[in-house]
Amino acid sequence: MSDALAELSAAGVAVWLDDISRQRLVSGSLAKLIDEKHVVGVTSNPTIFAKALEDIDTYAETLTDLKARKVSVDEAIRMVTATDIRDGADLLRPVYDRTDGVDGRVSLEVDPRLAHDTAATIAEAKALWWLVDRPNVLIKIPATKAGLPAITAALAEGISVNVTLIFSLARYGEVMEAFVAGVEQAKENGHDLSKLASVASFFVSRVDSEIDKRLDKLGSSEAKALRGKAAIANARLAYRDYEQVFSTPRWKALADAGAKPQRPLWASTGVKDPAYDDTQYVVELVAAGTVNTMPEATLKAVDDHGVVRGDTITPYYADAQAVLDALAGVGIDYDDVVDLLEREGVEKFEQSWTELLDSVKKQLTKVDA
Repeated sequence: MSDALAELSAAGVAVWLDDISRQRLVSGSLAKLIDEKHVVGVTSNPTIFAKALEDIDTYAETLTDLKARKVSVDEAIRMVTATDIRDGADLLRPVYDRTDGVDGRVSLEVDPRLAHDTAATIAEAKALWWLVDRPNVLIKIPATKAGLPAITAALAEGISVNVTLIFSLARYGEVMEAFVAGVEQAKENGHDLSKLASVASFFVSRVDSEIDKRLDKLGSSEAKALRGKAAIANARLAYRDYEQVFSTPRWKALADAGAKPQRPLWASTGVKDPAYDDTQYVVELVAAGTVNTMPEATLKAVDDHGVVRGDTITPYYADAQAVLDALAGVGIDYDDVVDLLEREGVEKFEQSWTELLDSVKKQLTKVDA
């Protein structure tokens, strides 16, 4: 039998899990995925933690201690999430060591309510980096306009960064510029560039969800023929831009000093439309030097019936551009789509953070002091 996840890894795609919880850590579930399913990294977000905190039993001891210390709800969330991320980082430390720091990474997001506040985002990133205190953590910073200078500033401090909520090619270009500038500043500040890591989380399925809705509203045969094609085309062109940026003399000078490139990470890879192949956002986005972070259902689908066909990105740049051109031709406003998705992405994470605050507040009132 073929091992699709092993084939992905061999093709240069790092398999990461888009989920973490205390239950996963204490039950051995995450360890098993690392040992048996080629998982070499973990991502988290406010929605994932809001769901994890629904399981009060596995957090009861921690919450009891926090209640006894009379900490605020915000501080309780920092402590709970940082503990899970620290334990996940320790579990993945052998992968980090084996891959010379490329993989074995675990991501923790700054408070999404700070997404439009540069100074607060920088301060939060520094605080979380200090709090988790593991070399293999990535601090997640959203790719908002305010987030861009925060990305540079965090990297300049020697903080490894996962840039999240990227939807547009133009914003992705700005993210890569922020990264390169941050690495240059880190070098000037005397940091070991070989220890600095970053990924750029380019969101996939949400692009199809929004554009398909608009195509359905148009209703023409030309519009319907484009359903389910936008997200993969968008991501493929992002990889084209990545290749260009990281082949410049400017980057080579940093690479010669030990810097590692900021890898494209395909996020939101769970298929939302049941009419589509449930592995398409994985098997259609295979190229060297990428990361695909999957919810467990997608990971299992790829493991069960995914067909890895080698590089499914670089041979298709012209096709991908043709898809975006065709979308414009039927009246889809790309800039409007990606701007909407960024706003909604921030709002969804803010909503999840609010839910997390409410959940922790309720749990703190339940546990015994």
